[in-house]
Amino acid sequence: MQTFISETIDDILIKQPSFEDCVFILPSQRAGVFVKDTFKKKIVTGFLPEIKTIESFVSEISEITKADSIQLLFHFYSIYCEIEKHPDTFDVFSSWASVVLQDFNEIDQYLVNSDDIFTYLRDIQRMKKWSVRGEFKETELIKDHLIYMEKLGVYYSKFYLFLLEKKVGYQGFMYREATKKVYQFLEKNTYKKFFFIGFNALNKAEETLFKIILDNQNSDIYWDIDAAFFDGAHSAGSFIRKYKKEWSYFEKNELKVISSNFNSKKNIEIIGAPKNISQLKYAGEILEKFNNHESTALVLGDESLLSVALNSIPKNVSGINITMGYPLQNVPTSQLISSIFQLFITQDTLQKSASNKFYHKDVIRFFKNSIIYQLVKGNASKKILTIENNISKQNNTFINISTIESYLKSLDKKNSSLLLAIFKPFVTVEEFMKRILNLLDGAKDHVSVLEKEYLYRYHNAFNQLINLNKTKKYFQNIKTIYQFYKRIIANEKLSFQGEPLNGLQLMGMLETRVLDFENVIITSVNENIIPSSATQNSFIPFDVKVQFGLPTYREKDAIYSYHFFRLLQRAKNVYLLYNTENDTFGGGEKSRFISQLELIKTSISQNLIAPKITTDKKELTEVDKNEEVLKTLKELAFKGISPSTITNYLYNPIAFYKQKILHIKEIEFVEETIAVKTMGIVIHDTLDELYTPYINTFLTCNHIDLMLKKHKEIVKKYFFKHFKNGEILTGKNRISFEISKRFVERFLTMEKKDLSEGNQIKIIGIELNLETLISVPNINFPIKLKGIVDRIDLYNGTIRIIDYKTGSVKTGDLKVLNFEEIQTVKYSKAIQILLYAYMYSQHSSFDKEKSLEAGIISFKNLKSGLLKVNFSSKLRSSNHDITEEKLEEFIEQIKYLLQEIYNPEVSFKEPKTLSYS
Repeated sequence: MQTFISETIDDILIKQPSFEDCVFILPSQRAGVFVKDTFKKKIVTGFLPEIKTIESFVSEISEITKADSIQLLFHFYSIYCEIEKHPDTFDVFSSWASVVLQDFNEIDQYLVNSDDIFTYLRDIQRMKKWSVRGEFKETELIKDHLIYMEKLGVYYSKFYLFLLEKKVGYQGFMYREATKKVYQFLEKNTYKKFFFIGFNALNKAEETLFKIILDNQNSDIYWDIDAAFFDGAHSAGSFIRKYKKEWSYFEKNELKVISSNFNSKKNIEIIGAPKNISQLKYAGEILEKFNNHESTALVLGDESLLSVALNSIPKNVSGINITMGYPLQNVPTSQLISSIFQLFITQDTLQKSASNKFYHKDVIRFFKNSIIYQLVKGNASKKILTIENNISKQNNTFINISTIESYLKSLDKKNSSLLLAIFKPFVTVEEFMKRILNLLDGAKDHVSVLEKEYLYRYHNAFNQLINLNKTKKYFQNIKTIYQFYKRIIANEKLSFQGEPLNGLQLMGMLETRVLDFENVIITSVNENIIPSSATQNSFIPFDVKVQFGLPTYREKDAIYSYHFFRLLQRAKNVYLLYNTENDTFGGGEKSRFISQLELIKTSISQNLIAPKITTDKKELTEVDKNEEVLKTLKELAFKGISPSTITNYLYNPIAFYKQKILHIKEIEFVEETIAVKTMGIVIHDTLDELYTPYINTFLTCNHIDLMLKKHKEIVKKYFFKHFKNGEILTGKNRISFEISKRFVERFLTMEKKDLSEGNQIKIIGIELNLETLISVPNINFPIKLKGIVDRIDLYNGTIRIIDYKTGSVKTGDLKVLNFEEIQTVKYSKAIQILLYAYMYSQHSSFDKEKSLEAGIISFKNLKSGLLKVNFSSKLRSSNHDITEEKLEEFIEQIKYLLQEIYNPEVSFKEPKTLSYS
């Protein structure tokens, strides 16, 4: 394949015997590498031309050094403070100043008369104020905006003079100065010949420079345009058609190079894929089909998908060159630094009562970072887990520094002091940044070689922040530093090492300028990606931009169009992938460039693909009962099996195995908002304390009145006990606290109403421990059943077994028609309450002469009163009497269940479906 660079150099070699005094100006540094390689293949001996990028060329002419965006912002703020009597703080200023600098850049790049455009903008704002009646309601916000727009011209002029004196500036400033000094530059370099190669869309300053150099010097320009786009009205050729028409240079010289490669035979496939990952995975499959990846490019329309692309490269790709850098903000060190900032940013937002404390999630996030793990050394995971467990056990939503210090005692002294320093109060922001530097220094000896590179780059970033702040002291708080830290890191990338000329080329769209490939794969060819979105951040309205010849989204679309179609010109195999899903902005709509291509080229293959889905049969967990398991089960039988243990087995035998055999406990978390379980414990303990003094006593209304007087304080006491270190007087916790008080109050009121209606209630037991031994066939040892029943009372001569539930319970949950069907999760609540009834029936205090009932009081359904176990099969009738025969029939079914649990031949099996009860 004859590339554009090869064609251009062939043409130059015919006319130019020597390159000693030649300068090649190219759009990018990468293009220069390919130019040098092509020269190496075409000439044996001689000097290469001087090769420059357009930016370095302009810098040479203007004698201005380009400043980075952060330095420019600092310089601009110093000018702003000189002009304003009451300037904004630096963080407020920086929120709008970046947009202003971008506007200044465009104004200078397009050589717009600054006085004219700022006067124009000022007059627009004045016209907005004008009214026929002379009435205009001017708020403070509108007034500030009008004053700001009036001063834009002043900011620009003062800043321009400042940069001129310092000989540094933004790109547009360099361009404007270059147009002023170009003649002086040419006088000094009369012996040089300049070649401009591979340009397309030029700003006004570049146009001016090119025209002056072409008209006044023995120079030449080579365009890369195909006749298919140049001869018609296609947007890809709009800029070059304009230059051909307007430049005097082309009155005497022909336009070079117009090729006709686009209409040659090509294999073009347009592929729709769901989601971004599917696109990249399919691109990997395409690459796998190639035996040789020379002259092959994988172009990412969305460069943020670089990591996905790297994981999709097939094994047969032996060489790869990645032109994009890996974003530094995606490495683990970035998460560590962000977690440190978040510690103090969250602290700033806390209430006064929690000042100088750290939010527990921020603390855990910091300690669980991989860099900290390596710094801790030894059994790091266990030490970090201990810290996390201590926070959870103490239920510390906010943690003070003395508590953190106690957590770090298990670490060696050096690392402990290094980590503790991060949490200590600081006086200046510079002191805070130096602590981070110390942590990075301390971590470098404990990490891998690659991670050392991460730490080094972040070390440089913080040194840059410290140096910027030394002279001006603009960083007044953590949020401002964090804002600029993110800005620095966003532009920092880790370069990949590779061979720039061999193997697969992985690049972004703009990096393909001047380069040609036989095989081209482009991903994310969707609207708002290729071309990019039409939205723009600017203080200059669209119509004003058009009036003064500044670029709008229309010009930017034409630039994208050129890059896209130019890349296809010489390619033989083209694969265009787009996202078919419309769940993201711009998703699902293929790029207009694909639609244009479909009109130009008829022999296009179109496919819709989907990832291959393999449906692996899920193997349900099954655990056999070995000797150790049976031994543990026997120990459980001696300790006692509770009703909740039995219902847990019914729900999921594997959960039973993990909890009772392996003794795996639930993970404890810091309880920021009151959990339902905590709320239930508080209500249970409150009722326990209220009713315990009246055991073996017939209740009266006076008793209930006494309870009503003190129940609120008791609820509060138990919340402080069970909701450790929690705040119950604000937010959702306050609601839970009030609901708990209301539940207890409504229950006591219901109890009082019952008594006032003449019913007799005698408290037999509160939170009564029950246990009994039972013999199970085929098991050669007794099994203890045990449990704690919430309340047992005597109601008008009937013994009632009562269980409190803060959740919702329905009458259907307690309807038992056939005991043979009771071994299911559906009857879990009935099983629990009937087991309490059976255990109490075996208790020495049980009076067999009295009838027995059992039920649940649901605090979410208090109007229904006590929901009793019902044995009646009729719809509207009830049978609540728990007889000795029913209990025996029930316990027989429980024995069958226990036989299954203790049977060595029956393994623990995970159920196919887990019900929610």
